[in-house]
Amino acid sequence: MLKDLIIKNRSYRRFHQQEKVEISTLEELVDLARLSASAANLQPLKYYISSDEHTNGLIFPHLSWAGYLKDWTGPVEGERPSAYIIILGDKTITNSFGCDHGIACQSILLGTVEKGLGGCIIASIQKKELRNKLNIPEKYDILLAIALGKPKEIVEIEQLGQNGDVKYWRDEQSHHHVPKRQLKELIIKTDI
Repeated sequence: MLKDLIIKNRSYRRFHQQEKVEISTLEELVDLARLSASAANLQPLKYYISSDEHTNGLIFPHLSWAGYLKDWTGPVEGERPSAYIIILGDKTITNSFGCDHGIACQSILLGTVEKGLGGCIIASIQKKELRNKLNIPEKYDILLAIALGKPKEIVEIEQLGQNGDVKYWRDEQSHHHVPKRQLKELIIKTDI
């Protein structure tokens, strides 16, 4: 059921790094994004995929992990992603990518969960440095990175507390907790 996939689709930030994700799996995930909606059907997104240790090592230092966890700089060796999908916007098609990359990410991550894997969308990227390391041509804007692999952490959804604090946190067992607002807080009813 779709709701089950959405509940399992958390932002995983620690992985079993030795568990390889095949290039063919990344291609299948990009194909889900390809088949998804695109504003004006322009389809301006391109994808840089990596599942080899060397290239992953070039990508990792240019990403920032978990802004709310101030004392954590990211996964340690052995817990890093075993694959990445870098979403690029092709400026020869358009200079405005709207929400296409958000739609693509959701399709990719739902496919990821369906395959028993997990991922994390990362928008905090040292774009210039990453472009240089990967030799990404200037005609592509670096929009987002998706870190992928076999999750090595437990992520739990919980109800937002009375204080309204939306910040995720880790407990003593390193379980990752994500507060969510209640449905009744989100729906605005009007009588027209």
